[in-house]
Amino acid sequence: MAAAGIASLLLLLVVLPLSTSDDSLVVGRPLSTGATIVSDGGTFELGFFSPSNSVPASQYLGIWYSGITELTVVWVANRESPAITGRPTLALTNASNLVLSDGNNSHILWATDTVAPDVGAGSAVAVLTDAGNLELRSPNNTVLWQSFDDPTDTFLPGMRVRTASEHGRGGGFDFLVSWKGPGDPSPGQFAYGVDPVTSLQLFTWNGTRPLWRSGAWTGYRVNSEYVASINTIIYLAVVDTTTESYMAFTLSPGAPRTRYVMAHSGMFELQSWTSSRWDTLGRWPPHECSRYGHCGAFGYCDNTAAAPSCHCLDGFEPASPDEWRGGRFEQGCRRKEELRCGVGEEDMFLAVPLMKAPDRFAVVENKGAAQCAAECAGNCSCVAYAHTNLSTSSRGDATRCLVWTGDLIDTEKIGTVGSAETLYLRLRVAASATAGRTKERNTMKIVLPVLASVLVLACLSIGTWVHKSKGKRQKHEKFKMLVLGDLRSPEGLGAGSPTGSFEFQFVSFKDIVAATNNFNDSLKIGHGGFGKVYKAILDGREVAIKRLGKDSDQGMVEFRNEVNLIAKLQHRNLVRLLGCCLEGDEKLLIYEYMPNKSLDALLFKSARNTLLDWPTRFRIIKGVAKGLLYLHQDSILKIIHRDLKASNILLDEEMNPKIADFGMARMFGDNQQKADTKRVVGTYGYMAPEYAMRGIFSAKSDVYSFGVLTLEVVTGVKISSTYHLDEGENLIVNAWNQWNKGNIKDLVEHDIVESYIIDEALLCIQLGLLCVQDNPNDRPPMSSVVFILENGSATLSIPNEPIYFPHMDNEVETGNAKSSKNSLTFTVLGGR
Repeated sequence: MAAAGIASLLLLLVVLPLSTSDDSLVVGRPLSTGATIVSDGGTFELGFFSPSNSVPASQYLGIWYSGITELTVVWVANRESPAITGRPTLALTNASNLVLSDGNNSHILWATDTVAPDVGAGSAVAVLTDAGNLELRSPNNTVLWQSFDDPTDTFLPGMRVRTASEHGRGGGFDFLVSWKGPGDPSPGQFAYGVDPVTSLQLFTWNGTRPLWRSGAWTGYRVNSEYVASINTIIYLAVVDTTTESYMAFTLSPGAPRTRYVMAHSGMFELQSWTSSRWDTLGRWPPHECSRYGHCGAFGYCDNTAAAPSCHCLDGFEPASPDEWRGGRFEQGCRRKEELRCGVGEEDMFLAVPLMKAPDRFAVVENKGAAQCAAECAGNCSCVAYAHTNLSTSSRGDATRCLVWTGDLIDTEKIGTVGSAETLYLRLRVAASATAGRTKERNTMKIVLPVLASVLVLACLSIGTWVHKSKGKRQKHEKFKMLVLGDLRSPEGLGAGSPTGSFEFQFVSFKDIVAATNNFNDSLKIGHGGFGKVYKAILDGREVAIKRLGKDSDQGMVEFRNEVNLIAKLQHRNLVRLLGCCLEGDEKLLIYEYMPNKSLDALLFKSARNTLLDWPTRFRIIKGVAKGLLYLHQDSILKIIHRDLKASNILLDEEMNPKIADFGMARMFGDNQQKADTKRVVGTYGYMAPEYAMRGIFSAKSDVYSFGVLTLEVVTGVKISSTYHLDEGENLIVNAWNQWNKGNIKDLVEHDIVESYIIDEALLCIQLGLLCVQDNPNDRPPMSSVVFILENGSATLSIPNEPIYFPHMDNEVETGNAKSSKNSLTFTVLGGR
């Protein structure tokens, strides 16, 4: 794990409030501007502060270090809702909650939400501790709420940063989110926290783009580091049990004030206070070479050298030697000799010690060292593995086997035993050449645990054959390699796509039949031209199973497309593919179940769902935008969806949107801007004119579809509908005419006109019209769309008047296709 601190001084020039000696807040004694609460030892203060550059003056409730010359805030309550006017107050209510109100007590800016039925009125107390933690306590001293559970940008000694998954041990994750600027406490673009996919490594992000990664946890409970400049030992502890999972750090006695902070500069830093300033003791990434993926695929950063630099792993060479010599490493490294697994030549494993494990690994549970080696050796797609004994941890499974089946990304030689591990790298070694390679063998130190592994695999293979001969099969093969072939054809993923081999859950058709009660209609939750969707329980988890009809136009190409793409993508606004089944003519896809079904099922039905209030609609628009930005820019693949529409937006239990149905998606190369096709697929209305009429598609085609979707969400009118529209108009033309006249209220869905925020609605309408402009070059990229939705804009350009483009309410497939129906998919597919 790693550490952090702020690169520069916070420099919040404020008039410090007058301090009080009391460290607590009780019912009937609110805290107002000008007064503070001071911890018992005088280390921290709680009160109101106002950044010097805020106009008008914005007031925030915060905790800062007491007794130093520079105001350094470590926690902010209302960072998204500052008090603009008057004198705000913080009060403890009879219901045992802290409530922050504006100057007129007419608006709640922030509040806790505790449930304490056994606490008598006026009995609770809020105490600021010397650790910098604001604790809300019951009469028996039980902590009902604490600020440490709601961190902002700072990690303090004694604070617990939770590292369990949302549905796993101990609750959700904690993330440190930077300030927007030196004097702006509102949430910035940088964050630090645990990897939500694996829970085994830490990241810093710029939005959704990784900036730095710690490497996988190797199982230590406590890791200590002596910092000579402050004569202090920093102890980092990791607790990982069946009931809780978190990390914390403490300092040796006599240490100065020290903290980690996610700085607004994008660096995670370790700071310590000297006599008059904050000194930065460490920052991550420490240098350019350590930035996420800086050395490209199969390259690594040698962090042990005086001047860290990029190198290729053994058995690899620069993919572009000229760029490598020029200091550009994005293209990474390529194999000197391709693997020949199972083709008469022996692949062996090179032990590469003291390495930071690469990213994008799969965790195989309950595997010892030999079993882990066998897992990789018996799989021709596995390029590397690593094994660590976690017996020193408190987990039930004392093993940690990592395997890699794709490019090795973000690897470093770190030389630190506590957090480093041995990476076993698969290389081709020709049997006829091994005798003369004494020097290479001395350098490479080829390890041979694989020999034992092969024997194990042989036994397992014989056992499996015997097992199958008796008609007995395992319920699920969780790490079976599904090989779907090379998808480089024009009807596949597009130029530059990888082969479709990767690792995820493969479920037998027999088990799916059992889970769906032989595809009983009572479990059917959706249908379309593709086939039917069923709700089922697999391994105790609700899932949605999409069964492609044998005469469906969504055939093997679309099936391979969806499996290869969506299984490799991880984002909170993309639906998760959990597994699949491919047996005979049967093609089935298994997704997380969405309880609130699809957006169109709520948006366009006569019986409107009251859950779609304005805040929910605005959140849906922003979520879809972030999902598209990830596909276009931030994912490991550059994806054009080609079929974005309301029926392909699924809603989870909290009404968060997830983009679904990647059967029509295409992958672009890093420098590819557009493509054309004779096979136009999608839904009229959502399709950009250049795509529908000429078969040209690009990221701007998805931007067009997003604009249509945005207008639909704001107005509640389907793109194909003519209801309440003038003759000859469609939704886009009508929206432009009404916007041009300033009739915004007439555009907003009548069910929400009393509750919508006019500035947000106007922003969405104008942004939607910019996205549906006829010329693709006039449409904004999704990066600009997300920024505008998150931050607003007073200088949005004026959208051009749209040329009328007729839209029909059907899905199309033209060109070489023989049928007009396509993948209505997912229209009523629900969530987990």
